[in-house]
Amino acid sequence: MSDNTASSRLIYGFHAVLAKLRHDPEAIFEIYTDSKRSDPRARDLVRHAEQLGTRLIPTEGDRLDKMVGTRRHQGVVARIDGRRKELKLDDVLDGLTEPALLLVLDGIQDPHNLGACLRVADAAGAHAVIAPKDKAVGLNATAVKVASGAADTVPYITVTNLARALREMQEAGVWVLGAAGESEKSIYTVDQKGPIAWVLGAEGDGLRRLTRETCDELVSIPMYGTVESLNVSVASGLCLFEARRQRQ
Repeated sequence: MSDNTASSRLIYGFHAVLAKLRHDPEAIFEIYTDSKRSDPRARDLVRHAEQLGTRLIPTEGDRLDKMVGTRRHQGVVARIDGRRKELKLDDVLDGLTEPALLLVLDGIQDPHNLGACLRVADAAGAHAVIAPKDKAVGLNATAVKVASGAADTVPYITVTNLARALREMQEAGVWVLGAAGESEKSIYTVDQKGPIAWVLGAEGDGLRRLTRETCDELVSIPMYGTVESLNVSVASGLCLFEARRQRQ
């Protein structure tokens, strides 16, 4: 084990570790890999790490479970520099090997909601969560705790100007969908097989005007009861998992 443990933290899962390898490899102290995994995805990660000269430690799966407190590590755990490097949107878009699936949060103030959204994004295999630096809660200790590990598996990107970031996504070929209750188009009818960014606002307030105007399309979640809106993490889950359903 590295001597840098005092200033280190663990990340796990292929998305998180590969993103770190591609964009910040010097921050990785070592990578622990499941000694029993030899599938193409695992071999690709090992090959990438070897090319960069990153230390690799074959490890039993049970030990990986204990290291991170879950079995959802996919057989790869990295010990990295604990001081966070700010990830850029371009870093994520440039490293994708499948159509983008992004979650954009517009003005989420509650850290519990942010943590829950990160957890949903991880479960749906979203490639990143994007949020504005201002008028949003930020990734504080409460959000990290609620995320239950997803804060280390899903890249969290903060941007100075959200509308500009949405336009950058559009220029990169990403179709930007805004969740808006008044839209007559349903999440179940809009095509989500290509690169998608789902944009959701805070419960009650919804999307801000400029954010709404920047979206390529506004889409609604059909509601069959008496409530007018859903918690943002629930809405995020419905949107992201519908994209995954269509892609299967």
